[in-house]
Amino acid sequence: MSLEKNKTIVRSMYEIFNKHNPALLDKIISPDYIDHTLQLRGLEQWKKTLTLLLKGFPDIHPTIEDIIAERNMVWVHAKVTGTHTGECLGFAPTGKKMTFRYSSICRVVDGKIAARETVYDLLDLYNQLSYLFDY
Repeated sequence: MSLEKNKTIVRSMYEIFNKHNPALLDKIISPDYIDHTLQLRGLEQWKKTLTLLLKGFPDIHPTIEDIIAERNMVWVHAKVTGTHTGECLGFAPTGKKMTFRYSSICRVVDGKIAARETVYDLLDLYNQLSYLFDY
């Protein structure tokens, strides 16, 4: 696949995420998908995780800020915004808005995302939601 096609596939994941419809992930995520950071195995686990995130942050919206492709790898630097209005990962809703950034590396195989590894700035996120410190 060309570098531009690989970037288009990864961009599609963000478009699907922003439509808040996990069922659409079938089109671009490999059935044997691996998320090394979140320790997810398989497309169904990724769908369940997205569903949990949407319950906690119904207006969650990731935006790609930079994207680079090389071989079958696509690097993304993204910004996420949202409001914590529902329980998520054991945390009660805070009603607070959040913005954080992360960088991901996606491996594209046969036109689908097969693997992903991400570095999140969770300390910044937790501070915004007052999980660690109540300012």
